[in-house]
Amino acid sequence: MNWINSIVRPKIRDLWKKREVPENLWIKDPETGEMVFHRDLEANLWVVPNSGHHMRMPARKRVEAFFDDGAYTDVDTPDVQADPHKFRDSKRYTDRLKEARSKSGEDEAILVAQGKVNGMDMTIAVQNFDFIAGSLGMAAGEAILAGMMKAVEDKTPFVMFAASGGARMQEGILSLMQMPRTTVGVQMLREAGLPYIVVLTNPTTGGVSASYAMLGDVHIAEPGAQIGFAGRRVIEQTVREKLPEDFQTAEYLLDHGMIDMVVPRQEMKETISRICGILLKREVELPKIEEPAVEETVEEAAAETPPEEAVSDETDGGDTEQKSS
Repeated sequence: MNWINSIVRPKIRDLWKKREVPENLWIKDPETGEMVFHRDLEANLWVVPNSGHHMRMPARKRVEAFFDDGAYTDVDTPDVQADPHKFRDSKRYTDRLKEARSKSGEDEAILVAQGKVNGMDMTIAVQNFDFIAGSLGMAAGEAILAGMMKAVEDKTPFVMFAASGGARMQEGILSLMQMPRTTVGVQMLREAGLPYIVVLTNPTTGGVSASYAMLGDVHIAEPGAQIGFAGRRVIEQTVREKLPEDFQTAEYLLDHGMIDMVVPRQEMKETISRICGILLKREVELPKIEEPAVEETVEEAAAETPPEEAVSDETDGGDTEQKSS
């Protein structure tokens, strides 16, 4: 009877066990409520296939998708003091940093890397919103400056993928000082004659939008991205007016001349490499634009126009005789 206890009974018990299913196996589209399989979403660069809604893309995955064959090298960034003010609110700032590093798998809110994009050497920086809302602190500022200096050294374009809630309040004035410091880095790129392209993703707000995120040579935004300085509620209370529904969206900023273009994520790589090639005066294959079909040519229109009615000779002769008489 031992085989009944050791084999049959365990199998019967397994039938009643609840199978564990990963929580992120299906992802809900915020716009339509559609459930999308996570592998399909990842294969489409975190863009919902049916609605085109751009979900927030992990920073490391964005870096891998942007470079040719996913090959790149991380740029070394300087270390900074972790907690200069010994800040504490509901918990210690050092504990928040540990939680963010454990959750995101990254050391800070900025990833800086170098690689080839369609064969062109390029340096990029990607803000990680999963790391304390992509906030700008001393470490992030140092990383951006290190990336810009590396781009100047290697004479490559610099592309900034911005995604942030603003300056990191736990670092106080030291965080705010990163705004002018990164502005100096932008000026270094301009003096070196290197393109500085900014890609505004959802969301780009606060001190980031008030500094290096709006100082690019070309500003590109992803569809539906929220871009602005202060929040909607704060602005409405200040101006005492109701704002438009699409206020602070990428499309609204494009219509009002604040950005240069809105580009879907699948076309971002080709668009950026083409822009950098144009700015660096290299041979670039421009996309073909289909000209609108003309219904008919001028010659065809003239041929279809009926000729003027000819005046008969008899009438002319009759008129002549009448005039002579």
